[in-house]
Amino acid sequence: MAMRAVVWQVGLAAFLWAAAAQAAPAVSAIGIENQYADVIAQIGGPYVQFAAIETDPNTDPHSFEASPSIARQIAEADLIVENGLGYDDWADKMIGAVPRPARVVIDVQHLLGLPDSTPNPHLWYDPATMPAVAAAVAQALAKAEPAHAAYFEANVAKFDASLKPWLSAIAAFEAAYPGAKMAVTEPVGDDLLQAMGVRIATPFSLQAAVMNGTDPSPQDVAAQNALFTGHAVKLLVYNQQVTDPLTQSFLDKATANGIPIVGVYEMMPAGYDYQGWMLAEVVALRRAMATGDSTQTLLKGG
Repeated sequence: MAMRAVVWQVGLAAFLWAAAAQAAPAVSAIGIENQYADVIAQIGGPYVQFAAIETDPNTDPHSFEASPSIARQIAEADLIVENGLGYDDWADKMIGAVPRPARVVIDVQHLLGLPDSTPNPHLWYDPATMPAVAAAVAQALAKAEPAHAAYFEANVAKFDASLKPWLSAIAAFEAAYPGAKMAVTEPVGDDLLQAMGVRIATPFSLQAAVMNGTDPSPQDVAAQNALFTGHAVKLLVYNQQVTDPLTQSFLDKATANGIPIVGVYEMMPAGYDYQGWMLAEVVALRRAMATGDSTQTLLKGG
């Protein structure tokens, strides 16, 4: 009887191990930035084991330093989505250090056909970017897991449909505030602002200097401050993740002159999926235009 129980337990353990192995996701995927990882998860569902590398919306992604554990994650991944345009070039070095012929790397810059000279690397704020990423992820997953290709394609259609509230909010903003002038500290949200019909008054040379951690010219700083003291802009949009003495001086100048401030993010904040995050940014911008209320930090899920 005891021997029969042992055999039964061994058999049950083998069955459970086999079932777990069958249920385990077959594709290991990484989004270097968490917004890309989120899209991978939405398309792949239970057939993908996904991870994000850069996830903290309260730190500067440009100062990110990879660890040996991250190198192992990248080495083992079957699918990687990276931004490109030098934004995450550290990942290129790690990917190249451990070549795997079967690995699929989706470089969003190359996916969109953008030249290396593209000045703004924050590609996820462009409404055209993530539908292209979702379709490319589905194609890569279908190649790895052809039995589930229809599931991945259905999730692409679902994802595209889920963007409609955001796209409608963009169109509504442009209709309500055509050609609204805004100042920015750097070009994080520029693609979204331009899609909304916003005229960005800040010199791009100042935006690029702040983004790259260099000193802007005194002329650009004076021009930016004049936008606030002259009430030439309706809002100041700034990168909530990067605040140095110069950007703080712009925030102070805007506040002193009664100009609302809206903070945008480079990494997706906690409590959001990609489409919810983008919609929340537009809602915050419209609220600031309508009521003068600043939104420097998006609340979780709201």
